[in-house]
Amino acid sequence: MTDEEVIQGLKRGDGDITQRFFYGYLRIAYRVYDERYGLHNKADMDFYSLAHDYYMRLLMGDWQQLDARRADVSLRTWLTNGFRFLILDKLKTYHPTDGGVEGLRFDVPDDHFAEDVRAMLEEVIDTRFVGDRRSQGILRMILIGGYKSKEVAAQLGVTPSAVSQRYRQMMDTVIIPYFKRNFTSEAGTYAEAQAPNMLENEAIYGDFYPLEKSLSRSVQESPSRLERAHSEASSYNHTDMDKRRVTPELITQLGENEIFVFGSNLAGMHGGGAAYIALKKFGAKLGQGVGLQGQSYGIPTMQGGVETIAPYVDEFIAFAREHKELQFLVTRIGCGIAGFDAEEIAPLFVEAKDVENISLPLDFWDILK
Repeated sequence: MTDEEVIQGLKRGDGDITQRFFYGYLRIAYRVYDERYGLHNKADMDFYSLAHDYYMRLLMGDWQQLDARRADVSLRTWLTNGFRFLILDKLKTYHPTDGGVEGLRFDVPDDHFAEDVRAMLEEVIDTRFVGDRRSQGILRMILIGGYKSKEVAAQLGVTPSAVSQRYRQMMDTVIIPYFKRNFTSEAGTYAEAQAPNMLENEAIYGDFYPLEKSLSRSVQESPSRLERAHSEASSYNHTDMDKRRVTPELITQLGENEIFVFGSNLAGMHGGGAAYIALKKFGAKLGQGVGLQGQSYGIPTMQGGVETIAPYVDEFIAFAREHKELQFLVTRIGCGIAGFDAEEIAPLFVEAKDVENISLPLDFWDILK
């Protein structure tokens, strides 16, 4: 796929594209930094916590940062750079500066990525430190050349402390703000006025939306397969589905007592996947990320690892037990945009096996059995 096709997929909340490209790109950067800093051993520094944080920043900016990126920078480089700076920013909490400022070097896993980073660094060094050859030299030697502050000091004839202080000042006031400004979103709360932009993809989804990743791929390959799947899902009557307690793969309408259970985010930004369907069709509300809203129920899945989802699933199961008059159709929460696998999410619903008014996806049942 081209970068533009990937961007359009991200904007319309395509779960398959989000997993393959957005999370796929970020995993490369995370592996490198995890090996170096032991991120997985630090609170809130696991892959999903960081990746979801970055995703939400971009979503809150309505993905406008993607359109503003430099034309000569690949999407992979742009996204990975932004993710790296988010990691570096968070690492400040765990690594107080002690002269080891070399930890901020841009050591990257492949030559193409390294060249892109180098070109951007050269540009900002040349444009922001015009005529200041000492500052340019310090940045080039440490950031690009990989020298240690002691080695730079020896070449410049100054003390290592002077190099460290100057380097730290330039990083804090110029380099890091530059990359944060160009690669991450500093947007605050989401304005409801942005909703029309989010909903422009209505024509793309039409009346159907594939909740299964595999079906999502098949839609692009053969529309007739979508029609067959919809026909098969529609052939079940509600009595049969209640007995089997299996959530249909495609849900285009609900009975009076049925509730569409979808994976949400705490900010209540229902911009893609099943959350978008809940917003458009089943009463989900912008700004509400948890609980009953219209004929839908949100379970947050974008705030961290699986362990952060579990309390909300428990809360949902308790709610369902208290409302026997309602039938809750649980979609494959967390298995789309949030990037988890069914094997990770299904076990969270083990207590729902005996709750008669909770229906689960077929692959969840297979795992629970």
